[in-house]
Amino acid sequence: MNKRGTIVLAGSLAQKPGHGGHTWVFLQYLIGFQRLGWDVLFMDRLQPEMCRDNNGDLCPLEGSRNLCFLQKVMARFGLEDSWALIWNGGERYVGLQRRHVLERVRRSALLINVMGFLQEEEILSQAPRRVFLDIDPGFGQMWKALGLADVFRGHDDFVTIGENIGKPACPVPTCGLPWITTPQPVILQEWPPHAGGESFTSIASWRGAYGPVEFEGKMYGLRVHEFRKFADLPQRSSARFELALDIHPDETKDLDLLRSNGWTLLDPQRVAGDPWQYREFIQRSRAEFVVAKNMYVQTQCGWISDRSLCYLASGKPVLAQDTGLRALYPLGEGMIAFTTPEEAIAGSETISRDYARHAKAARSLAQEYFDSDKVLTRLLAKLNVA
Repeated sequence: MNKRGTIVLAGSLAQKPGHGGHTWVFLQYLIGFQRLGWDVLFMDRLQPEMCRDNNGDLCPLEGSRNLCFLQKVMARFGLEDSWALIWNGGERYVGLQRRHVLERVRRSALLINVMGFLQEEEILSQAPRRVFLDIDPGFGQMWKALGLADVFRGHDDFVTIGENIGKPACPVPTCGLPWITTPQPVILQEWPPHAGGESFTSIASWRGAYGPVEFEGKMYGLRVHEFRKFADLPQRSSARFELALDIHPDETKDLDLLRSNGWTLLDPQRVAGDPWQYREFIQRSRAEFVVAKNMYVQTQCGWISDRSLCYLASGKPVLAQDTGLRALYPLGEGMIAFTTPEEAIAGSETISRDYARHAKAARSLAQEYFDSDKVLTRLLAKLNVA
């Protein structure tokens, strides 16, 4: 196949070694664009204070867990010649060398900067088009509206996975920017249907990297602020629930709450520490149970987890807290949305009663709405990229 040109994707793999799900966010785009005939270049950056060895201690870049993880992932997915790591603000480049990076960026169709991770002006200034990709809708928009931070500055196009942003009922401010909305992609060939599984599972961060936002008299919070409402779900449902939860061990009150209510808590580093463990964990699950960040729930912005798409593609039904999904997708078979604990319980029983039908419908939803070939083709059309 003749290559159509180059698409540059900027993100943060080396900064987050051991996060298999986070890794797949970028892989879906990189491999997905390759499937459409594009060359790809992945850009990452790392500072000395971020480098850790396997014991969590500071160490040089060479031999660090960070670089090792990035190299391993790129090589295993055939991207060994398609990445560059900017070290210490441009002091050196690892992977592709600086001059090759600048040349490829200069000749690219566009540079997609996920959450504005890439901040090096030397690279950004060479891109003919800089696209901000918002995968955490609501936070950046409210920060800008409040004058706290402007993560969108310096970009030409603005894409969000909050598919209800810009609609009258969604309170997320547009900040005067012309938002292009899109679902996230999933590569169906990397996530084939997989039978079996005994538990409803999830992989989640309890709090995340930043705190709640107060905007126009309302507090918009995190996953922890929603999950507590559903803490007693395992006691009230006949289904089994396993949770690979990134939570600090000092959160003893919440840990006790979850364990006392029958949640089986797993170490996410052990079950989802790389892309292959993550995929295996999802494929041995029966279904997914999703509690969203309070930000997404209150704004009804239309967020759907990239993780949920992997479950759907694998033929695993998804039981998801409603974030405005009812206005976007056909629900009830394969994916069920809930608002209250009672609806969550009813949804788990509905899936369990007719599991084969919901499993088949889950894969069909992924094929119809989230197939990377379709999603990325539509996104490029919205960006007017031939």
